Amino acid sequence: MLQRFRDFWTKVVSGPADLLLKVGVTPDQVTFVGTLGVVVGALWFFPRGELGWGVAVITAFVFSDLMDGYMARKIGHPSNWGAFLDSSMDRFGDAAIFGGLLLYYVGPHAETTLGTPMLYVYVSLACLVFGSVTSYVRARAESLGMTAKVGIAERAERLVLILVATGFNAIFNLPILTEVALWLLAAASGVTVIQRMIVVRKQALSA
Repeated sequence: MLQRFRDFWTKVVSGPADLLLKVGVTPDQVTFVGTLGVVVGALWFFPRGELGWGVAVITAFVFSDLMDGYMARKIGHPSNWGAFLDSSMDRFGDAAIFGGLLLYYVGPHAETTLGTPMLYVYVSLACLVFGSVTSYVRARAESLGMTAKVGIAERAERLVLILVATGFNAIFNLPILTEVALWLLAAASGVTVIQRMIVVRKQALSA
């Protein structure tokens, strides 16, 4: 389902992407600007309690992740450097989103339904850590000639869940939506790490 979603939005951004190419903007520049937008949106708006604005800004810039890849393919220059840069910048963006939520819960604007704000400081931290380890396990496996693209919580799923839940939280003033999403993501990301390690172990032992 998410692949069809990605294909649809790739078509949507193709027009603006073509225009950027015509004026000389490079895929790498789009990657940097997109990451900067996500980081600023998360770390400026979330700690201030402006969750709706944060989600809106982050969502707008997340589409750069589709745009830069389309641009690279369009000019016929997809490269290892581009893939490396894109993946590296994704880590900054993901960390900023969950780091921004962590700062929201530790700050004066936090509202919770299930438990105390401090509890969700730790849950947000768990999401940040497990998300980073999930990506690292896959990258390390691939560097050793193995694959680890498995699991119930890959990056796209994590982003969609937390942004949709937090967006509806802001609209309807339902803090429980973000809280439930964080618990689900912490658990699912932990399971994904274990799944990937098991898959890599099987490949290593059978080699």
